[in-house]
Amino acid sequence: MEKKERVIQEYVPGKQLNLAHIIANPDESLYTRLGINEAGAIGILTVTPTETAIIAADIATKSADVEIGYLDRFTGSLVIVGSVSNVETAIQNINEFFVKTLKFSTAEITRS
Repeated sequence: MEKKERVIQEYVPGKQLNLAHIIANPDESLYTRLGINEAGAIGILTVTPTETAIIAADIATKSADVEIGYLDRFTGSLVIVGSVSNVETAIQNINEFFVKTLKFSTAEITRS
């Protein structure tokens, strides 16, 4: 009988900002499908520990004129919307705070 390899994957949260992406000027159908208000740009972040998404949302709304499109403290997901420059400012400020204050490792901010 052939032996089969068994693989077990576990979720082990670290101190990371895993994804920081800006979608500049997305197609309006994307807003509709996400159920959020059209606002020029969408910023997407994922963080671990997942509860730090709340901190990221707080920094975003205090540092730039953006709105929360989606926040999930159980998955660490945050979506913000606003002008391209405001979304970019918010994500840069989140990234800086997470590195300097929380001592997180962070992802490069990407853009499409």
